[in-house]
Amino acid sequence: MPHALDALDLALLEALRDHPRAGDLELSRLLSVARATVQSRVARLEEAGVVRGWSPQVSLEAAGFGVAAYVSLEIAQGALDSVREELLAIAGVVEAFVTTGTSDVLCRVAAASHAGLQDVLLDLNRSGSVVRSTSVMVLSTLIEPRVLPLLATTATRPPRAPAYRG
Repeated sequence: MPHALDALDLALLEALRDHPRAGDLELSRLLSVARATVQSRVARLEEAGVVRGWSPQVSLEAAGFGVAAYVSLEIAQGALDSVREELLAIAGVVEAFVTTGTSDVLCRVAAASHAGLQDVLLDLNRSGSVVRSTSVMVLSTLIEPRVLPLLATTATRPPRAPAYRG
């Protein structure tokens, strides 16, 4: 069941985005709520799976992997599990999604060079389960990954924390 977010949950997620190294005390000061409120909210967001981890955001481009593409794969009927294993074995596959439409899987791939990208594409096409692939090169990033604007559209529940009560 999805976790219902309120204004304080969103403010906490924004504060965590803007101040990723902030501790509970600093977050409580930023949000004008008790430290225990911050601790319990963060714990609840983690338990609900809304907050999935605390790892650093890594720029593939800054790390030397500035060539990226999206690759759609049409796969053989019933081969999804084997394709998953094959994709996991290819280091250049950064993400993969099962999709609807003319393709079955959409992959985001990255490489250090065009030659490296070609190697990733060749690795993808070596799979006996891949019937056809189509790739589209990424020229630049227009919008970085973001979730808070979408989450804000669902925050209808009134917050329980005193500082956030209307």
